[in-house]
Amino acid sequence: MNIEDIMLGESKNVEFKVTLPDKSEKYMKSVIAFANSQGGKIIIGVDDKTHEIVGVDNEVIFKMMDSIANSVADLCEPQIVPDIEPQTIDGKNVIVITVEAGKNRPYYLKSKGKENGTYIRTAGTSRPAHPYKITELEMEGKRIYWDELVCIGYKVTDDAIQKLCRDIEKYRKEMKLPHREMTATQLVNWKLLKEEDDNLLASNAFVLLTSDYFQFSKIQCAVFKGTTRNVFVDKREYTGPLYEQIEEAVNFVLRNIHLGAKINGIIRQETYELPIEAIREMIVNAVCHRNFNDESCVQVAIYDDRLEVTSPGGLYFGLTMEQILTGHSKLRNRTIANLFAQMGIVESWGTGIGKIVSAAAENGLKKPEFILIDDMFRINLYRNTDISVGDNVGDNVGDSVGDNVGDSTGDTSETVPKTVNNSDFCLSETQKNILKLIEADNSMSANNIAEELGISSRNVERNIKKLKETGLLERIGSPKKGHWQILKSWK
Repeated sequence: MNIEDIMLGESKNVEFKVTLPDKSEKYMKSVIAFANSQGGKIIIGVDDKTHEIVGVDNEVIFKMMDSIANSVADLCEPQIVPDIEPQTIDGKNVIVITVEAGKNRPYYLKSKGKENGTYIRTAGTSRPAHPYKITELEMEGKRIYWDELVCIGYKVTDDAIQKLCRDIEKYRKEMKLPHREMTATQLVNWKLLKEEDDNLLASNAFVLLTSDYFQFSKIQCAVFKGTTRNVFVDKREYTGPLYEQIEEAVNFVLRNIHLGAKINGIIRQETYELPIEAIREMIVNAVCHRNFNDESCVQVAIYDDRLEVTSPGGLYFGLTMEQILTGHSKLRNRTIANLFAQMGIVESWGTGIGKIVSAAAENGLKKPEFILIDDMFRINLYRNTDISVGDNVGDNVGDSVGDNVGDSTGDTSETVPKTVNNSDFCLSETQKNILKLIEADNSMSANNIAEELGISSRNVERNIKKLKETGLLERIGSPKKGHWQILKSWK
């Protein structure tokens, strides 16, 4: 930790305290939240509002460190062992509490119990975990995979077994994998089915791969006019076996983006504006790594400027954004992931993000964006807005179940805003989140934004001031009845 890190302010993994709070529970929530999430640091001796380094007196620094260690030991369950050390920054002493991502989850305050005392990090704050998140944390701590659990009361039929076996063989043939005759025995070996007293029991994975039994197991697809979700052009919802959902969603995207052509010698080759391999990887990744304890669904959204794929569930078991960008992977749904590999849907672990980035670069597209929002993971693949829009768009536009049918999918006739020079100004995560909220609702007040992000109004106002100073944001009209206007493209 250095002065430059301090000036960046608080984040999902960093929290400041001017001094040690009188009540230990006030900062113990953050210790627990870091252990339940991706880890983090609490810096004692830094003002969280001004970022001023006020320091800790030499006379009390070691006594304070002992107090922190005792409080963590007394108040947290299971045991958390943070690294507590003094550090000198800008000539002043601070205390740095480093908490690693824990393996014995969930961690919670003893006084409140597991149900009410479990905390996670969300948008830079420590918040109580929802029941479904506590359930997932418990399974992480016990090394249990939800998709391997038996789906109580679900009846296994011969027709379902035979269809899945046929489909696996078909996929393997199409992907030119060695022939393997599929049987119920093989499905048992892959933990899709379980044998008990001469009966076959379905795992959750088997149910997801053979039916639409779980209502939350679906992919919602939509085309929007412009760059926000204000106007639907088309929307679809796909259920059934997961691999069929993926194929339907990929085809939906291909029908609703532009198809052009390039000449290679004397051969005319048709090409989509977005690389098919990147589209497929985004949707496969969203389905394979989603949290099925969260009863939300995967969403695929097409805007004038981007393809956006959102998956329920944050990063799994302490995985960080930096790790996934360098090819590291942890399996949330081990049985589903294994079957996808056997079917050739997934080629190798940890390569999906890299393939998306490489495909975008090879096609001259802006670098994709990877966003962690609360308990959702989102990937944005940006379209080339210089393309003339309106020709060769998929033939299903207009055959819509939504309103506003007939609008062009990608009318970019409006003036394209100037782009922020990122070498001159680097947006913080808080500033990006503020801009996203304003894009969705340009009449939001600073108090509303603060409430949505779980941060102080003062923090929001300070960041809005910086956005104004860089020419990114402008207030139109009065403070009460006016609205925000984003003046430049910032993504």
